[in-house]
Parts: sequence; structure tokens; C-alpha cells
Amino acid sequence: MAKSDSFFIRASVPTNNVTFNQVAIDLGAYVDALGKSVLRLHSTAVSYGSPLNKITTVPSSDHAVCAFQLTTQSQASMVNATNKSTISTGQLLVSGDPTQVIVSISESLDIAPQMWKGGYLVGVEQIYLGVDQVTTDVVDEVTIVLECTVETLNASAAMALALSQQ
Repeated sequence: MAKSDSFFIRASVPTNNVTFNQVAIDLGAYVDALGKSVLRLHSTAVSYGSPLNKITTVPSSDHAVCAFQLTTQSQASMVNATNKSTISTGQLLVSGDPTQVIVSISESLDIAPQMWKGGYLVGVEQIYLGVDQVTTDVVDEVTIVLECTVETLNASAAMALALSQQ
């Protein structure tokens, strides 16, 4: 199988107040270990909150964080970049004074496939989108859009996959 044109995979996970929550994203239509078909993630785009959802304001002496992670293995809580299953992470930080007009909102994409020269190779049939919030319920969901291609697993890609993750 030659390299395919890029396509997009979309998934949303509801935030579960301030408790970790995750959903599985089925890649079985693209990844087939026996058929030597793998998925390459080229970029990640993240949206915080459903359309028209209002971001919660927080007291000036505090802040609120909504963080997401995309991993190749199911998790029970948030993990960091040293975990070999980590594909992408990021967060939304909200702080400010509810009595003032000014509220600070900062978004960071800490790790993402577009940061790597060749994207991120995935050889598992499911990946997991997880989310957690600190202090307060900031947004109601996190949505991710992944730009992907399907390609044949050759010897060098198999070695890279084995060394980096699964």
C-alpha cells in the first residue's frame, strides 16, 4: 500500500467536572498489523468546549486548568511526556477576577505530531483521548482533529515504531 492522501479523524471527550475521563478512538479501519498498515499522525488541532459553551470564570486568587492527552494505551489518569504511550498533550489555563472585565486565557499544545520531522507513527488499533480539569469545571468537552495518512509498515518504520512507543 502506498502512502495515502491525508484525511482527518475527529473525536470529543466530555469533561467529567474535575475527574479524569477518556474515550477510545477506533483506528481499526486504518491500522492492520498483519497487513502491515499503519497510521501516521501529521498534526493535532484542539478545541476546548462545545460551540457556544461559556468558559467558567474563576476567582482572582486561583486559576483553572483543563488538560488533554492523546495516548496509545488506556490510562487511569493524566500522564506526562516520559510515558511511551503519549502522542500529544496540551492545556487551557484560565485565570482572572470575575469582578473585572479582564480574564486571562492561555492555551498550550505541549506535544504534538507537527513538532516532529516525520509526524507520529501509530501501530495500534485504538488510541485514547483523555481529559482532566483542576479547581473547577472550565469547559464541557475537548475535541481533537487529527490529520493522518495510512502507509505500509516497512522495516525502518517498524524499527522506529518499536523504539518509540508500543
